[in-house]
Amino acid sequence: MTTHTQPGGWKRYWGFTRTPFTKKLAPSELHPHPGHREAVARIRWIIDEGGIGLITGEVGAGKTTAARAAVEALDASAHTVIYLANPLVGARGIHHHLVTALGITPHFHRPALIAQTTDLLARERDERDKQVVLIVDEGHLLDADQLEQLRLLTSLDMDSDSPLALLLLGQPTLRRLLRRGSFAALDQRIAVRFHLDPLDPDQTTAYLAHHLTLAGRSDPVFADDAAATIAQAARGLPRQIGNLAIAALIAGYTRNNRIVDHDCAAAAIADATSD
Repeated sequence: MTTHTQPGGWKRYWGFTRTPFTKKLAPSELHPHPGHREAVARIRWIIDEGGIGLITGEVGAGKTTAARAAVEALDASAHTVIYLANPLVGARGIHHHLVTALGITPHFHRPALIAQTTDLLARERDERDKQVVLIVDEGHLLDADQLEQLRLLTSLDMDSDSPLALLLLGQPTLRRLLRRGSFAALDQRIAVRFHLDPLDPDQTTAYLAHHLTLAGRSDPVFADDAAATIAQAARGLPRQIGNLAIAALIAGYTRNNRIVDHDCAAAAIADATSD
């Protein structure tokens, strides 16, 4: 009879050498499904061209993961990557974040701060020969003033050049927001748009197998009906697939199962959806 009191016992029970479905993966270890590969390729194009890109997807679709994969391969001597995780800092906060990330104490007054940001971005490009890459996550939370400031930051030399590459990540509402007439000047400058679709059932099965293999199990762990149940409940979203898979593995461990069956998957889904 298996006891279930030791920390990490469920991982040893399943024979894992490390935690499956962890976010702490090297870019080479990420599941290379077609949507992820295409998102990474488009982000790299935006960085190379110094343009503006828009990557959208539902919560947990893998937008930030794709961005991380794209930038981790960059040459640090040629690129300065600045990541804004939470845009709820106001328009001034964007400039403050940029100036701070570039190693300078921000000016207090907004006009001086904006000029400081512009000067520092130009310095990175002209004096240090570095491409600044600004990644704004949760872009659907940006307000009108912030979007206008981002547009102005990407304009230089009578709109013929940009001092930075700008990548906007957000939920699908961001696309609809940018289509409003008041944001036409920014929307027309977006060179690349890509929407990360959820994984289909076959891709979900491959996603499960990929992460279990990384954790040390290349043989089947999930029954076909369990994988299908998780795929449907997670709506093909990688983060939710991983969360439900972990819960199902723990359910199988507590039941002394040798495989994650439909009942384990159903129990995981029930726990995830209960109030």
